[in-house]
Amino acid sequence: MKAHLELKRIWVFLAFAFGITWTVDLVIYLTGGLTNFSILSPTGALMVVSMAAPALANLLTRITTKEGWRELFLRPHFKQVKRFWLVAWLGTPLLVLAGLVIYFVIFPKNFDPTLAAFSKLLDQTAQQTGKSIPMTPAMFLVVQIIQAAVLGPILNSLAVLGEEFGWRAYLLPKLMPLGGRKAMLVMGFIWGVWHWPVILMGYEYGLSYPGAPWLGPIVFIWFTFIFGVYVSWLTLEAKNVWPAVIAHGSVNGIAALALYLSTGQPNPLLGPAVVGLLGSIPFSLLALWLLSRSHVFFPADNAPTRSAAVPVHR
Repeated sequence: MKAHLELKRIWVFLAFAFGITWTVDLVIYLTGGLTNFSILSPTGALMVVSMAAPALANLLTRITTKEGWRELFLRPHFKQVKRFWLVAWLGTPLLVLAGLVIYFVIFPKNFDPTLAAFSKLLDQTAQQTGKSIPMTPAMFLVVQIIQAAVLGPILNSLAVLGEEFGWRAYLLPKLMPLGGRKAMLVMGFIWGVWHWPVILMGYEYGLSYPGAPWLGPIVFIWFTFIFGVYVSWLTLEAKNVWPAVIAHGSVNGIAALALYLSTGQPNPLLGPAVVGLLGSIPFSLLALWLLSRSHVFFPADNAPTRSAAVPVHR
């Protein structure tokens, strides 16, 4: 039998999460949008606040509804579930790279075999240091991939914790009484819509793609759904939010690689970045496989139900 849906707390959480983020996004829009965006700029600082809103919503909801501080999903349980930490850390960049390969196989004209962007980075580094770097662009590419895969989750962890501590550590358990698949669908939609203001301002896809700026937010919901299934699986299985933080940070850390490998004008709605429909195929296949294994992923969905006349309360 499924627990009841805590609608009041869900709505309070969403009011805080959307209210804070969309207010900050409005300030960003009114002060010039994402033009010349840099993480070190005032706009970058506002984006950090915007990303932290779900975590703040978690805390504020617990305070205002007197929920207390149980089930925070912060205890790492590393020894018991270290395999999920490893999947998040090692598996996530492999899925992103597989998406790159799929896109460039389908659109080889958008792949730069000369690795000109990496040659330029090597030249810039040599000029800044005054020393030549004994490394080919291909070798430099491999180094960048390794650095992004190893350090990306660490360098991006603080930023993405704001999202994961809100969405996965708080809202996800609250939605699970809907049933696993419905919870994933609702979560993906909510998480995607939460991003809409910055997507409309050009975040992720820019503003020059076919159907801009309205088609980008719709495509992004597909990504938040499939990637949300993946990080939700990590969270539910590990019983803590840290593998999801690692996976999210890894995606953010290695996503820029697509720009350095591209030439011409790829359609960002398709790829090569992981938020494109083709770039996200590995995550799509994984999400569909996880959802098909409901007896493992969502065992409660297959449990026998009792009489609906017997309510369940916290």
